[in-house]
Amino acid sequence: MKNSFANVSTTELNHKWNDAVKREIPIYSRGNSIRSDFDRDYTRLLHCQAFSRLKHKTQVFYSPHNDHVCTRMEHVMHVASVADTISKYLGLNTELTKAIATGHDIGHAPFGHTGEDILNSLMEKRPGANAPKKFWHERNSLFFADYIETLPDPDAVERTLNLTYAVRDGLICHCGEVDQQGIKPRDKAMPLYDIKVPGYVQPFTWEGCVVKVSDKIAFLGRDLQDARRYHILDMSCYRQLREIVGSTLGLTRTGETVSHSSGKAVNTTVLINDMIVDLCQQSSPEAGLCFSEQYFKFISELKKFSFEKIYSHWRLLEFKAYAKNVLGTIYNTLMNTQSFAQNGRIPSAMRYFKNLSTTFEDWLIRYSNYIPKDSPDRKKTLRYETPVVFDVDDWESYQKCVIEYISGMTDAFAISCWNEIISF
Repeated sequence: MKNSFANVSTTELNHKWNDAVKREIPIYSRGNSIRSDFDRDYTRLLHCQAFSRLKHKTQVFYSPHNDHVCTRMEHVMHVASVADTISKYLGLNTELTKAIATGHDIGHAPFGHTGEDILNSLMEKRPGANAPKKFWHERNSLFFADYIETLPDPDAVERTLNLTYAVRDGLICHCGEVDQQGIKPRDKAMPLYDIKVPGYVQPFTWEGCVVKVSDKIAFLGRDLQDARRYHILDMSCYRQLREIVGSTLGLTRTGETVSHSSGKAVNTTVLINDMIVDLCQQSSPEAGLCFSEQYFKFISELKKFSFEKIYSHWRLLEFKAYAKNVLGTIYNTLMNTQSFAQNGRIPSAMRYFKNLSTTFEDWLIRYSNYIPKDSPDRKKTLRYETPVVFDVDDWESYQKCVIEYISGMTDAFAISCWNEIISF
């Protein structure tokens, strides 16, 4: 029902408001009150480098040469579009929704979820079969927002983004891949780094919940379209899609959801629209954000189909092996430089890998206790007011430093660094 969530929207009338707008450090004033706190967060995320790099990061298909295949940035904009439509209809705070949606994937690794899995596997395993993941992109989005991404303040000093609690919470709680009905926000604010597993702690706000659901709607709809462009889907796949539509939604005219002119096209916009409409019609503050049983079953079957026919396709599996080689080679190269980092001599360690050496040393200067031998005051000269996050003298901290540096790479930059390493 339209505006049915207006009374629980994150506004000054909401009892969660003070926690929602809290920042770890008071942010500098711009001398006007044109923008709200959440609007400022949106523009801070929009202008940060991690967001810019999303246009060259994988959504599903790696380092695409086809200009019309979805990149991570396009996925983010699709999520923002879906979330804005839902929030606007339900009467929620669209500025907060927009900020969370825009920043939700800034911590994503190169090569999509494959890259995420590779970086996690490279990190030292904790004891125990059920040990939590050490690298997952939702927490990494929060980490990048809190410690890595910077913008110049009015005095041209680079400072971290310093986002509001509600936006930071939305970043780490945005996982939309866990099948859940009736999603509702949790009652209390909590230390966000206490969240150890992706997907199971619900967001603090309804707006964060909307982004979580919108993430699923966006990727399920668009991935079908890109699979067609890459000729991943054959005629048997389209027959299976028609069966899913018929059995779950009871449609006899499959064109309402799946357009199969010549058996090849997928009408993504209709598919996404139908999921949005169903969610808006079924949801309420009492029931939570939910789909009808028809559409929930359809989404579950569509997700299962996508994993079996798209994400597990042999062509993508071949590229996963390639991505593992690329990221593993970079990781091993950088981990072998720790003793050089302790002595401020990274350029000596990687004198044949100029791009990798230059960017990694700059990373160390900004975020660690590394002091370059030839220019000990370089951090001050560059006016970086970034905290010391990594210790080059500690192996585990240095490993995290390497992993975080790699996670910020685009597909193309990772491949170019790999080529630099293996070339003679």
